[in-house]
Amino acid sequence: MPNGPLSLPARLCLLAWDLDPTRAAPVVRAGALADLALRGLLVDDDGIATPRDLDSRTGDPVLDGLLELVSESFPHGWRTWVTLHARHTLDAVREHLVAEGVLRAEKHRVLGVFPSVDHVLTDRARADALRTEAHQVLSGAPAPGEVSVTTATTLALATAADLLLPASGSVPTVPTDPGFAAILDELETGLRDAAPAASLPKGR
Repeated sequence: MPNGPLSLPARLCLLAWDLDPTRAAPVVRAGALADLALRGLLVDDDGIATPRDLDSRTGDPVLDGLLELVSESFPHGWRTWVTLHARHTLDAVREHLVAEGVLRAEKHRVLGVFPSVDHVLTDRARADALRTEAHQVLSGAPAPGEVSVTTATTLALATAADLLLPASGSVPTVPTDPGFAAILDELETGLRDAAPAASLPKGR
């Protein structure tokens, strides 16, 4: 996708921008899990998401925070991790996007007492470019062989979460090993299980 170094969870955060955080959080979490699996830092151990090496780090605070959480928690399957404490990952991605200038954080107080933060999308062009690219791929252009693993994974998760309206085509097959394909299938199932019957109103 034409957005430089944006991570998989950051891309999904922008694609899910108009959703209530309750619905957006599992999507972003699934993206972070997939990103770590693609890097080989989370592996599947009989259905359990397992760190390959307890000392490995990516340099991305969002991914490293999730890797640490998985390492220090009771073992869980991929579907469980899609929703378990997922808001932590969403908040971390938003902080990163604020630092990148994609979002702006506006602090205020609820009822004049409780501190809260609203996030405003400042780089609308980047979010629009992601959505345009998504619809181009789903409509069959470019050819499947020209779609990167990251893009295909992003679209597979976004579609599983019902973020995108597929055009005439379908999500391209992720060109990767069977092990990751099985993980991706678990994440997609976890997102379908987590999706509400109807979209929630936006609220940050």
